[in-house]
Amino acid sequence: MVRILRLRLDLHVHTSNSYDCRLRIKDIIRFCKSIGIDGFAITDHDKLISRIEVKSEEITILPGMEVTAKGAHILAFNVYETIPPNLSVKETVELIHLQGGFAALAHPFSMFRSSLKESEFSKARFDAVEIANASHFLYDWNFKRGSSLADRFKLPRIGGSDAHFLEAVGRAFTIVETDSVEAEDILKAIKKGNTLVHGRGITILEKIFSKLKFELDSLHNSI
Repeated sequence: MVRILRLRLDLHVHTSNSYDCRLRIKDIIRFCKSIGIDGFAITDHDKLISRIEVKSEEITILPGMEVTAKGAHILAFNVYETIPPNLSVKETVELIHLQGGFAALAHPFSMFRSSLKESEFSKARFDAVEIANASHFLYDWNFKRGSSLADRFKLPRIGGSDAHFLEAVGRAFTIVETDSVEAEDILKAIKKGNTLVHGRGITILEKIFSKLKFELDSLHNSI
């Protein structure tokens, strides 16, 4: 009999390889273990960390990146080469699929970050929609609109924190029912729709404080 695992995964986390983040992978691992998160996806802005760097015996880590396409940000999971930014959404998703990767539309209704028309979305052959993103304001409103989009196009739902500071990690997450902790099997389970999404948004004060801390750290490191 196959044992089904219910993994709590934060599918949108940034590290110090993103221009606007200083999180170290080892600190993310430690924090996830402390709050009961079983794993996370590394989704740095337009950068891909090598699979050797993300390998861990302690926790499940999905390799990936957040690609800046024209009009949208796209989460590319399980790709082997960097996807170039500033291509059309359709081109970006096609390049992800050519590598055997998994493409999810990130924060589709976030203010100032997304301007993707539904007609473009329908042509792009996404594998999933990120309906929960803890780092973008109006969390509940975005959750409802993202859910409606996923329902209309019959796509799986995922969620993640979009964390740029440690305390945000795991604030939104995806429960994936899978029979394996391997990245390929987890993504297959998501494609089948074996997911539940939970979470809540960060506060304005948390956002301001994290931004100030990042700027102070940057100033200190430049001296």
